[in-house]
Amino acid sequence: MSTTKENDPKELPLISHLVELRDRLLRCVAAILIVFIALVAFSNDIYTFISEPLTSLLGDDETIIATKVMDTFLAPFKLTFMVAVFITVPYLLHQAWAFIAPGLYQNEVRVTLPILISSILLFYFGIAFCYYVVMGFLFEFFTKAGPENVRNMTDISAYLDFVLKLFLAFGLTFEIPVATVLLILSGITTPDGLVANRPYVIIGCFVIGMLITPPDPFSQSMVAIPMYLLFEVGVLAGRLVYKGDKQATNDAKEEESQA
Repeated sequence: MSTTKENDPKELPLISHLVELRDRLLRCVAAILIVFIALVAFSNDIYTFISEPLTSLLGDDETIIATKVMDTFLAPFKLTFMVAVFITVPYLLHQAWAFIAPGLYQNEVRVTLPILISSILLFYFGIAFCYYVVMGFLFEFFTKAGPENVRNMTDISAYLDFVLKLFLAFGLTFEIPVATVLLILSGITTPDGLVANRPYVIIGCFVIGMLITPPDPFSQSMVAIPMYLLFEVGVLAGRLVYKGDKQATNDAKEEESQA
């Protein structure tokens, strides 16, 4: 008598996990689509808001142009989709958390949940810092550094790609404190070990700033300096976590010795 995989108890856990993963991925896609549909009517307004740091610095005879027929439609459309993704990041991470949380111990949940919330907030802070601080200085430098006989006629798609890269770069850059704490919690390094390698971290920040920004020292410094300051914040937070972890270990050893 033949048996099917549905009756095999070894296959059921894997199948149930895959079904749950599929359902959560579908929820994520549905959430993005719902937000996107709600925002698509405001796509031109969203692009106007995002392009404000550049257009406010352009002269009367300077503007953003479209070099392809469909760019005036596709660029705001693409931007609206990316905004929908950014808005739904908390829900997306919540779905990921709900999928992995049942497999975590209670102490792991207590540590992971604050890190998850902090990573979301820091990602949004990074994007806000990029828009309200970096882009204004950056575009002012670019528009004034060029020759006087050259007019600024930035392509709409090129501007969008550049801005999205900046948003992603600063959003990920502001995750450095979380990454630092995770390195300390995992035992890969210690706060003192990170401090000892501070010169290499500074060099690494400027190298990364050079790679993800236009090739000029100003843009590089606008990324590298916040990266280093966030590293120091991560070290301070890591010291608190490291002391708490050591204290918990010592308490556990004392309980074992008393038992």
